[in-house]
Amino acid sequence: MTAATENTAGRAAQEPAGRRPRRLTAARVGIYAFLVIAAAFFLIPLWIMIVTSLKSMDEIRLGNIFALPMELTFAAWTKAWSGACTGLECEGISVGFLNSVQILIPSVIASLALGAITGYALSFWRVKGANVIFALLLLGAFIPYQVFLYPLVRMFAATGIYNSLLCVVIVHVIFGLPLMTLLFRNYYAGLPIELFKAARVDGGGFWQIFLRVVLPMSTPMIIVGAILQVTGIWNDFLFGLTFAGRENLPMTVQLNNIVNSNFGEKEYNLNMAATLMTALVPLAVYFISGRWFVRGIAAGAVKG
Repeated sequence: MTAATENTAGRAAQEPAGRRPRRLTAARVGIYAFLVIAAAFFLIPLWIMIVTSLKSMDEIRLGNIFALPMELTFAAWTKAWSGACTGLECEGISVGFLNSVQILIPSVIASLALGAITGYALSFWRVKGANVIFALLLLGAFIPYQVFLYPLVRMFAATGIYNSLLCVVIVHVIFGLPLMTLLFRNYYAGLPIELFKAARVDGGGFWQIFLRVVLPMSTPMIIVGAILQVTGIWNDFLFGLTFAGRENLPMTVQLNNIVNSNFGEKEYNLNMAATLMTALVPLAVYFISGRWFVRGIAAGAVKG
């Protein structure tokens, strides 16, 4: 009886006092209205692209860009994938997709691995000149890419790997390293230092502690880094056009060549379909891992 009375008193003490807030207020209605308008504003271009890609050219010429297709057709998607012309070649955007995949996978893996190692070294091992190295990495991250183009072209041409997939992969790893180092260093700075010291007392070395202690705890930051790198590398146009070579052009460059082709009729449905296919990979990454991205950012990506 006494315990029941105490539990009742405890629940009463935890419940907030005073009047319950009203669920529907003018401020809340205004917030919802703003959110709906903002969502509609950003979704209108996507809606136009989707419905246009599913129409025939005869229907597009009627000018009803917001209307649903009267006769649904996927012919533009099929042609954009395997039959769209870029100059005299009509192989579609599928060739660029394969090239982008071959560029993306090694670039993301290498930049994440190097960023995790450098962030770990700068956080726990306090190597000589660590602050200077970290400042230089940050400085390098904010210098415009165009400044590096000519020196890199000359350097890669001298080494014989210019105009190849390896060349553009190395460029993506180099330019992704400062941001990856920043993310991992800030994340590791939030981990308890006692954990690292205990591993040192147990005889753990640099690689043993990294592989067995630090790396298993890095999942949130690995996901954040992977999302950022996948988005940046997949959407890249400048490096792919400059360093990949004519035979290895990524999907974004192929899309540009299709959209700006001067041969034949301007096929808006085909252009819209090719653009949507180019954006599918980043969209899929965001939809699948969006929740992990928020957790990773909250876990340390924005800590100073």
